[in-house]
Amino acid sequence: MATLVQAVRMALHYGETYLGVTDILGEDVGPPLGGVFTATQGLATAWNTPLDERGIIGAAMGIAYAGGRPVAEIQFCDYGFNTIDLLKIAGNQRWAGAGNYELPLVVMTPSGSGIRGSLYHSHSFESWASRLAGWKIVMPSNALDAYGLMLSAILDPNPVLVLLPKALLRVHGEQLIPGEPADQEYLKQLIDAPLGDRSNWQPRWPDLDEYLVPIGQANRVREGTAATVVSYGRTLPLCVQAADALAAAHGLTFDVIDLRSIFPYDWSALSQSVLKTGRVLLVNEDTEVTNFGEHLLRRVIDEHFYELEVRPRVLQGRHLPGIGLHQTYERNSVPQLAHIQATLQALATEEA
Repeated sequence: MATLVQAVRMALHYGETYLGVTDILGEDVGPPLGGVFTATQGLATAWNTPLDERGIIGAAMGIAYAGGRPVAEIQFCDYGFNTIDLLKIAGNQRWAGAGNYELPLVVMTPSGSGIRGSLYHSHSFESWASRLAGWKIVMPSNALDAYGLMLSAILDPNPVLVLLPKALLRVHGEQLIPGEPADQEYLKQLIDAPLGDRSNWQPRWPDLDEYLVPIGQANRVREGTAATVVSYGRTLPLCVQAADALAAAHGLTFDVIDLRSIFPYDWSALSQSVLKTGRVLLVNEDTEVTNFGEHLLRRVIDEHFYELEVRPRVLQGRHLPGIGLHQTYERNSVPQLAHIQATLQALATEEA
């Protein structure tokens, strides 16, 4: 099974081969590196830019305005803050033009903790991004979704931000991408560049098929009745592990919803689950002040106040300027498995 970052790379190859991607641009995305996380190795349309995030976004907007279909990478989402004004402008364009002018721009960037990247390589970006009206924002939690969401982003006429959870980039998926060989080592031989001299290396791409995950459609990955837990990205697999552990130890079963899209988000899936369970926990690793989970919490309370059996909860990162380099600091700055399991058990067993 492919890793999440291999899935992104295969999606970009499919995009430039079949879906009209004209440029994949960013810092070190072209030869010889192919991206700091290897997301762009071997891609025909990838080229290196100066170390200038504003230049990257501005160039990508110009390419899209001129009829191209670019995918721009911000090397780490922490440096996306340098581009907020341009992202705002990009989000305005279709609305300002009454829908007459498309802006098929994809920006992808690694987000979140999990690699002990310290102050400047560990931020989460989805709460900031959710305020950029006109943008669609997605965040996969597994390889197959990463492939399908990237293809949907490429095809969308609106600007789409693809947030890639850094901690999951090397995690192998549990489902095959259509056309992917089942042998992991064989796939690696085909598409992963060797260490050392790469001057004569060329990938041998598998015969991939189109697979689309609709933007705005959540996925219920576990089904139960004790409570609803909603997450995405790095914390989604931890929510699954916590739910499975509580089911095995205490017989408590949970609806676990992978939101997949931050905006537009699948309110119908979340709402139906809350109506069923009457209890809800929202989990992400962004900081706890004006967190995107707080928006979902507000809407749950507004629309389902009288159906809730106990108070809803949000589990989120601490409101800190950054995350420390040492693993102890990182693990105590953002939710981990033990935090999620304890909170979920308390939610499910609280007396109504």
